[in-house]
Amino acid sequence: MQFFKVKTVEETFALIEDIVQSIKVVEEIPLDQSLHRILAEDIIATESVPSFPRSTVDGYAVKAKETFGSSETMPGFLNVVGSVKMGEEATTPLSHGEAIYIPTGGMMPPNSDSVIMIEHCEDLSGLLNTYKQVAPGENVIQIGEDVKEGDVLITKGTKLRPQELGAIAAIGKTQVAVFKQLTIGYLSSGDEIVPYETEQIQIGQVRDINALTITSLVQEWGAKAIYAGIVSDDYTEYQQRAEELFKEVDCLVLSGGSSVGAKDYTTQVIESLGEPGVYIHGISIKPGKPTILAMAGDKPVIGLPGHPASAMIIFSLFGGEIIKKLSGEISGNRLDRVQVRLTKNIHSSMGRTDYIRVKLIEQEGEWWAEPIIGKSGLISTLVQSDAVVEIKSEFEGARQGDFVPAILLR
Repeated sequence: MQFFKVKTVEETFALIEDIVQSIKVVEEIPLDQSLHRILAEDIIATESVPSFPRSTVDGYAVKAKETFGSSETMPGFLNVVGSVKMGEEATTPLSHGEAIYIPTGGMMPPNSDSVIMIEHCEDLSGLLNTYKQVAPGENVIQIGEDVKEGDVLITKGTKLRPQELGAIAAIGKTQVAVFKQLTIGYLSSGDEIVPYETEQIQIGQVRDINALTITSLVQEWGAKAIYAGIVSDDYTEYQQRAEELFKEVDCLVLSGGSSVGAKDYTTQVIESLGEPGVYIHGISIKPGKPTILAMAGDKPVIGLPGHPASAMIIFSLFGGEIIKKLSGEISGNRLDRVQVRLTKNIHSSMGRTDYIRVKLIEQEGEWWAEPIIGKSGLISTLVQSDAVVEIKSEFEGARQGDFVPAILLR
């Protein structure tokens, strides 16, 4: 077997955008169970929020013009004629020369247009001394200022965070339509691989670290993970187990057999799952060149390198993008990028995008990246890392002090 269909990082992302389609299955679920799910419809505001003008502070509802000229040395004077109770409609209109006490969130009385903060006035037995002037509308949220009836509150494809749930709850909606939660299947291969729970391993054996790192990433992204165990380097067994798992999932991930070894059957197994088959076998990237991306019907199939650091970085980059696209999510970017400065020179080869593990250090208000050098099989290098810096294929590295993009490892 030889590497073929090798693509650049940019070509790989473009291919994912082109060939991976969002799932179509939609379900309606209670709002309080929808955290991190992907919205399958636009949420249209059925009412305005707030539905009445509200105070944003504790203070006194006033007519702004009647505070003009007020100061510490020359206060204004208003008569306090009542108070607003929380949760009740304010019906007493404000007349000339009057003020009404109002708590934060209280409804503005008729004829009032602003609120003077309690810190800027003093109630002396019903006579309010105002020590500051306020402008019309100051310290007041108007009807629909937060949400206007008829507006698109949240768009289809948004991943629902706590703030989106709060906004939906504000308009009284208790059920939401979301895309079906993805199920991602993961299968390890290799005669040397043993379950990570194995207490005593034999010489030549390796615990299945990827079983935890990859499935944990899947869960972190809001999908379900099915771990199907370990398969030996036998084509018939490998193909059968992969096919069984493939039928249960929306995306299949295979790890440990994507290089050019005599017993690496991953490409053959993937091709057996259906057309169109393998699109990419090899990416111009370090670590993780022997990566496979394929489609079998409408399902993506990913072949990861077996080395733990390589597998995790590759899956974070491309697996995350595939799952995001498949889930129907269109908002945001799964990869959090920041600009950091390098503490030392980094060498890179032109024609290949390098992702260097780094520890982030804050110095004098700037973030610096300290490279952590280690082979792709060392999981400890990821434990020590806060991010990976990206050295694009058109550069031969980066110099100490240069700004480079870093992808945070969360």
